[in-house]
Amino acid sequence: MTIAVVGSGIAGLTAALHAHEAGQEVTIFTKGSLGDGCTPHAQGGVAGVYRDGDSPAAHADDTLSAGAGLSDPDAVDVLVSDGAARIAELIARGVAFDRADDGTLLLGREAAHGAARIVHAGGDATGAEIARALTTAVQAAGIEVVEGAFLVDLLCSDHAVHGIRLLIDGALVDRPADAVIVATGGAGQLFAHTTNPLGATGDGIAAAMRAGAAVTDLEFVQFHPTILAAGDPFLISEAVRGEGATLVDEDGHRFCFDEHPDGELAPRDVVARAIARRAAQQGSPVRLDARALGARRLAERFPTIDRVTRERGFDWAREAIPVTPAAHYLMGGIVTDLEGRTTLPGLFAAGEAARTGVHGANRLASNSLLEGAVFGARAAAAATRSSSEDRAADRDETRSMLISSHRVPTRSARSTDEGGDGAGFSRAALQQLMWDNVGLLRTDDGLADAVATLRSWQDEAVAPASMAEYEDANLLLVAAATASAAVERTESVGAHFRERSLIGVR
Repeated sequence: MTIAVVGSGIAGLTAALHAHEAGQEVTIFTKGSLGDGCTPHAQGGVAGVYRDGDSPAAHADDTLSAGAGLSDPDAVDVLVSDGAARIAELIARGVAFDRADDGTLLLGREAAHGAARIVHAGGDATGAEIARALTTAVQAAGIEVVEGAFLVDLLCSDHAVHGIRLLIDGALVDRPADAVIVATGGAGQLFAHTTNPLGATGDGIAAAMRAGAAVTDLEFVQFHPTILAAGDPFLISEAVRGEGATLVDEDGHRFCFDEHPDGELAPRDVVARAIARRAAQQGSPVRLDARALGARRLAERFPTIDRVTRERGFDWAREAIPVTPAAHYLMGGIVTDLEGRTTLPGLFAAGEAARTGVHGANRLASNSLLEGAVFGARAAAAATRSSSEDRAADRDETRSMLISSHRVPTRSARSTDEGGDGAGFSRAALQQLMWDNVGLLRTDDGLADAVATLRSWQDEAVAPASMAEYEDANLLLVAAATASAAVERTESVGAHFRERSLIGVR
């Protein structure tokens, strides 16, 4: 059986290793280089249950609470139940999590967690260490890897997926497969300000939509509260606040307690909105005050953040540093069941490209790497069991998962290199439109304007020819679906927040 894995973050690499170890013929296709994507940028860690006094049930309760009532309890149960095995597997594959002198795992706490249950590596380089270990494992296993392979579309017949169409070195190439696992990540590049790398353009989600797979919850976009407000977006891990850093306004007031009794450790959506509002009120960024931790502790626990902040002219051991929110994580995506199966037989999804139901309306900190490992393994197991004989049965079963579908345009967008005069489509114009109108704080008028503008750009679209133009087409498709979903959800819940007057966040 041949399995095509598209994407090489934690979900894709885990899926590929599991499928290979089950005796399948596996090929990894990745847009950039092996191990690229959001995973190596993850500063936080992997949430789980590591000590007495904590439990999977407590982890599940925190996950459900952060999800604002919209998480799937069964998916959350899978996450916390399978978590221990997947974490042990990461360690066995060579991930060097940080440990105390006695050899026990060092545990941190982040917002909305009721206990210290997050392991990290290299202080604030957990994702990079996981990517290193898993890519090494893939290479040692001899799994075929095709780099520089851009996913253009899924190959379908009889309402089932049987391969992928790729853009490789400027040429379109079709690769048949018995099963396709999409693990292409999210779509952070929808927004003018994001923590995501440039390649996060929603490629897998868009391809699944064009093929007719169900997607949902695209309106739930998590904005990380603390990005260094100087230079290119650089994330200041939530773990810094978990260690005791505070958020203060220009008067030194810890304003987050005005919004939530947990203050800086409230759910991310609450903290991000509090920061946006206070920054708009005072006309300048709020500040993260980590001085109480001391220079030595900051350098040891957060070596990457310590280095970058100093390179940008800040001594955060002596001064509070300016921070602002930015788009960070997409809770919605391709609808899957608990095994990673989508509504199209032959197509599976895992990681940020998938909507497993774990996150609901708001992701609990450090659950994303865990989700990628847990559901990447499950998708591989389901894909391994899949066969042409049982696809008809799969088709009947997956119909019940159909939550929403989107009619997509037959033409795609071609971007210009510059932002233009604001009237026509460009990637920069789309990103600013989404940031202003479908961002952290949303209004009826702003959403309506976004939907109308995106539809006009779709009407004017032309066929893409280069990878950048295919990416722009994907961004436009996912943007239109995201804005429409935000219009349809009229109540405020979790990361989707609507108010009467939009506070400018720029």
